[in-house]
Amino acid sequence: MTRPINRYFRSSMKKLTLIFSLLAIAGLGQMSAQTTAPKYSNEFLQIGVGARALGMSNSQVSVANDVTSGYWNPSGLLRMEEDLEVGAMHAEYFAGIAKYDYGAVGKKLDENNAIGFSVIRFGVDDIPNTTELIDAEGNIDTDRITRFSAADYGFIFSYARQTSIPGLSLGANAKVIYRKIGDFAQSWGFGLDAGAQYETGKWRFGAMARDVTSTFNAWQMTLDERTIEVFEQTGNEIPGNSIEVTLPKLILGASRDFQITEKVGLLAAIDFDISTDGQRNVLVSADPVSVDPHLGLEADYMDIVYIRAGVGNVQRVKTLLNEDDFTFQPNMGIGLKIKSFTLDYALTDIGDVSGALYSNVFSLKFGL
Repeated sequence: MTRPINRYFRSSMKKLTLIFSLLAIAGLGQMSAQTTAPKYSNEFLQIGVGARALGMSNSQVSVANDVTSGYWNPSGLLRMEEDLEVGAMHAEYFAGIAKYDYGAVGKKLDENNAIGFSVIRFGVDDIPNTTELIDAEGNIDTDRITRFSAADYGFIFSYARQTSIPGLSLGANAKVIYRKIGDFAQSWGFGLDAGAQYETGKWRFGAMARDVTSTFNAWQMTLDERTIEVFEQTGNEIPGNSIEVTLPKLILGASRDFQITEKVGLLAAIDFDISTDGQRNVLVSADPVSVDPHLGLEADYMDIVYIRAGVGNVQRVKTLLNEDDFTFQPNMGIGLKIKSFTLDYALTDIGDVSGALYSNVFSLKFGL
């Protein structure tokens, strides 16, 4: 239902409508008509999967030994305890605004070969599109508000093979990426990962090269006349078709098992994320290569009950006195394993060390 408004109120509402529309169509205004290699491209694939990993601050490249290896390091699929494993996870961020879902299956073909398939979705649903809120006569009509979703999808096909070298396994991922912003834009992408794990005694070493050949996302815009008008009126560049490039990242890791008592064990792991897309605000910050270390611990009682903790995301910050300081991201979690069924929980801080943005993450895994 519409109703007339005065000139001042009408002008204010139009401005607010344009602002909300721009916020809703997130990311469109930053896309150019040429190939780009921005930082944090396809960043939804960097969040991590599995409450075990999140509780250990994602220190998994040498640790991964179950169905989640398809994400962390495909070579770890050969270390699955069961011939067939299925895993799933659900998490919500920013007070439930963003939903993060993961599902995977891993299968041992024989002692030397294994395959896996993983699906990841990160999305914000029910976003209001207010570009049509005000009609041509300047009247507000809430019935003209529509809703859309902005979602990213990752489909990962994994393969692992045992080499002739004892303790050394290799793996590879083929990734298909689909990203969609309502009816405004969509993109398809493709990339490759390569991984390796080496086990000797109680030590394990791992390496994971993500987007090893660079991952390309081809964006296609389908903006209607009204949306284009919104961008023009607010002085924003009209986004066009583009190709976005995700540059390679190398992750190196090491871990070791300790037997504390007959029934209590401890696993310690450390990873180093080496990015190549320019200087980042991490512990070792340089251009174009930066290094982000993170550490994880896992204590177990008879391989049934697990307690986990981790530290990562070390960043330089300025204090109120304009002095250099460091912040870090703590994480923790617990796990319960009953035969071939595992339930994991993680309390993970997604970057705000004040504690305001902690999220509860649950994941399930079972073997057949």
